Amino acid sequence: MTKIELLIEESISLLKDLIRTPSFSREEDQTAQIIKEFFLKHDINIERIGNNIIAYNKYPDEKKPFILLNSHHDTVKPNPGYTKDPFLPIEENGKLFGLGSNDAGGCLVSLIAAFRYFYNHEDLPFNLCLVASSEEEISGRGGLEEAYKHIKPCDFAIIGEPTLLNLAVAEKGLMVLDCESLGISGHAAREEGENAIYNAIQDINWFRTYEFPKKSEFLGPVKMSVTIIEAGSQHNVVPASCKFVVDVRTTDVYSNLEVLEIIRGHVKSTVEPRSTRLNPSSISIEHPIVKSGIALGKQLYGSPTMSDQAILSIPSIKTGPGDSARSHSADEFIYVKEIRDGIRYYIDLLEGIM
Repeated sequence: MTKIELLIEESISLLKDLIRTPSFSREEDQTAQIIKEFFLKHDINIERIGNNIIAYNKYPDEKKPFILLNSHHDTVKPNPGYTKDPFLPIEENGKLFGLGSNDAGGCLVSLIAAFRYFYNHEDLPFNLCLVASSEEEISGRGGLEEAYKHIKPCDFAIIGEPTLLNLAVAEKGLMVLDCESLGISGHAAREEGENAIYNAIQDINWFRTYEFPKKSEFLGPVKMSVTIIEAGSQHNVVPASCKFVVDVRTTDVYSNLEVLEIIRGHVKSTVEPRSTRLNPSSISIEHPIVKSGIALGKQLYGSPTMSDQAILSIPSIKTGPGDSARSHSADEFIYVKEIRDGIRYYIDLLEGIM
């Protein structure tokens, strides 16, 4: 058995162990322990920060750049449509079923395999920092955001998410805005008050129709959607307040704060973001890691779905085995072949910048 064949066999076994073990966001203690024990079994020292596992190549050189390899081991809760046991890894017709198999267990074990492939090399032109992170599915502060505070400064990142092995070179960010339009209360039977709903309609129409001047090459325009609205207390009272929520998907040509400033400059309602930390991301198509992916025949695209790229301030790509369309679906699965191909792909991707 070759080195890569052994890595593939051990990776599939690790993924099955992870599937057997519930790891909902903020409840990943057991899968963190499984990953820790896997590394220690293979004589790789780790650091555990909360439910995040951190490891470096055996011979790090501080003078060389550090590359972050990251994927997550938390999962969402099972889709109600499951017909199989979500915690029972089943192989059927080349598919490996189980919760988290596609998102993002296949990516995680493939990245770990690539990390192990290079682990003992003494002459690497770069250092590798692998983080198996928690809380990705809820964009939690205790996941990669916390782990990143404890690792060596990295030059760029490879984020393992199911992309059919293509390269997401840009990813949308997210802001959720709580807005309130004010008026003056009065009796609906008389010409009294100032209707906050009517005031809100003007701002809501702006959110619906406004086009930001700049458009992203890979992500297109910033997208804003009013998703919740609440106003009024009874039929005969002119409402003095109308509250509404806006989902804003930002692109790499604006920061979240820039988009927020533009919005506040155009609407009369008060606008309060729940957070501005989940920023859009991008990487130059001239970056060596992108060129390596292109040389492997992979397609470049912009991703509308968010990952842990959103909390990183360094260039990053999102790429990995599996298909995003299967994520969070009933009877989630990944093809075993996708894991085999993913391991070889991550190795080839890194070799392309050596």
